[in-house]
Amino acid sequence: MNNSKSSPVMYLVGRRRWWPVLGGHGEKLWHRVRYPFTRRTVLQVQGVYNPKTLAREKKIINKKPIWWALGLAALAVLPPLASVGLESNSLLSAAAIFALYAAINLVWMLIIGTAGIFSLATLAVVGSAAYSGAWLSITYGLPWWGMIGVGGVVGLLAGVVIAIPATRLEGFYYALLTLGLVELCRVSVVQSKALGSATGGLYGADSYVPDSFSEMGELMLGYYACLGVMLLALALYRAVNGQRLGRLLRAAPEKQEAFAQAVGIDFRRARIEVFLISSTALGLIGGFYASHFKGASPSLFGMDNLLLLLAMIVIGGLGTAEGAVVGTLLVVGIDKLLVDLGPMRLVLIGMLMLATVLLTRNGLFGMKAQFEAWRDRIRSQARASRSEHGGEVMPEEAVDIHDKSIIAHRRFDKRTRDALKQRVTPEVIEEHRVCPRGQHSDDLMRLLNYFRVASLVDKYALMAEEPFKCYRVIALSGVRGVPPRRVDDKAYSDLDSAYHAVFLKRCQDLLES
Repeated sequence: MNNSKSSPVMYLVGRRRWWPVLGGHGEKLWHRVRYPFTRRTVLQVQGVYNPKTLAREKKIINKKPIWWALGLAALAVLPPLASVGLESNSLLSAAAIFALYAAINLVWMLIIGTAGIFSLATLAVVGSAAYSGAWLSITYGLPWWGMIGVGGVVGLLAGVVIAIPATRLEGFYYALLTLGLVELCRVSVVQSKALGSATGGLYGADSYVPDSFSEMGELMLGYYACLGVMLLALALYRAVNGQRLGRLLRAAPEKQEAFAQAVGIDFRRARIEVFLISSTALGLIGGFYASHFKGASPSLFGMDNLLLLLAMIVIGGLGTAEGAVVGTLLVVGIDKLLVDLGPMRLVLIGMLMLATVLLTRNGLFGMKAQFEAWRDRIRSQARASRSEHGGEVMPEEAVDIHDKSIIAHRRFDKRTRDALKQRVTPEVIEEHRVCPRGQHSDDLMRLLNYFRVASLVDKYALMAEEPFKCYRVIALSGVRGVPPRRVDDKAYSDLDSAYHAVFLKRCQDLLES
C-alpha cells in the first residue's frame, strides 16, 4: 500500500498571454533609439509590474512603428515577387499607381488634417506641375530631374495663389472654390492644342527609366521609384505633423483661433506655411508623375479621380498616415485589379465608402478606438447591472481601477453594511447607552467590531480637553501630519456619554451610507 501523498494539482489563474513579454532589465539602462533630428523615440517602452507573476516586465506602449516596418517591408517584396510568379505586368503597374496616389494622399492629409484647410485643388496642383514639366521637356528638351524641379516651383506658385482665398474663406465655400479651380484647369487643358487636346494628352517627355531596360525592368524600376516617392511623402508628413508646425495647429484646432491667439500662436500663419509646404511637395510629385508616365493627360483633372481620392481618405480614416496608405491600397486594388467587373467595381468602392461612413467614426483606423469604447461601455453596463447585488463601484470608476481586488473589497463592505443596518434598533442603542463597555449582545458586538476595523480616514475618536472632566468628538484625517478636525461644539463630562455619542454618530453614518 502506497502511503505517499500525491502532490496537489495546480491550476493557472488569469488570462493567457498571446504576445511575447520582454523581461525586466534590472540595473541595465534601456537605450532609446530616436528618429533623426527629432526627440521622438522609435519605440516607447515602459517598465511595468505584473501583479500575477510578481515580475518586472517591459511593455511596448505604441506598436505602430513595428506595423509600419512590417507593412513597408511587405510592399517592397510582395508586389515584385507576385508579378514575377504570376507572369503578369498589371500587378506591378497597379502597385506603382498605388504608391503615387498614396504619396499624393499623404501630402493632402497635411492640408486637410493638419492645417484644417478643406482644399480640393490637390489634383489641380499635381496636374499643373505635370503639364508644365512635360511641355518644357518636349519643347526645350528639359531632363527628367529638371521636370521634378520645375514641378516644385509650379506647385509653390500654385500654392501661393490658392492660399490667398484661404485667409478669408473656410469650410464649404473654400471647398467649392478649389473644386471650381480643378474644373477650370480641366477645361483649359482639353481646349488647348499646345497641351495635346487633339491627341488626348501631352506625351513624349523625358523619363528616368533608360531605354535599354526590358519591359519587366522598366516596371520594376518604376515601382521602386514610386515607392521611394511614397516614403519621402511619409517622411514629410512625419516631419510636419509631428514637429513644431503640427503641434501648433493641434494646440489650436478648428473654431479655436481665439484660444491660439491668446496663448501666442499665430494660427493663420502656421496653416499657410503647411499649405505652401504641401503644395510644393504636390508639385514635385506632379513633376515625377510626368517623368514616370512620359507625359500627362487631362484625366488628372477629372472628377472621377478626385472622387476616388476622397474615397481613399474616407475609407482609411481622416487625419492618419496609415489611413491614407491603407485606403489607397484598397481603392486602387479594387479599381485596377478587378477590371473584369467593369463599372461594378466603382459601385463596390461606393458601397465600401458608404459602409465606412455609416458604421465607423473615422475610417478603418478609427475602428479600434470605437471598439474599445464599445467594449468598455458593455463592461460598465454589466458592472452596473451587478451593483444591485452588492457592488458599490460606479461603472466609469471601475474602468480606471487597476487592482480589481479593490472592487471585490468594496462589494463585500457594501454587503456587510447592508446586513448591519438591520441590527441598528432602538433596543441595541439603549443597550449601548446603559453599558457602553463590557459584555454585549450579538447584534451590538457585531456593530462594534465593524466600527473598530474601519479605516482611519474620518474615523470618529475622543479628545480629552481635561482628563476625566471634558471630552469632545473629533474625526481623524488618516494622513500623517494632518491634525484631526473637531466634529461639533458639544462637550461631555464623563467617558461613557462620550463613548455613546461616538457610537450614535457611527450608526448614523452607517444608516446614511
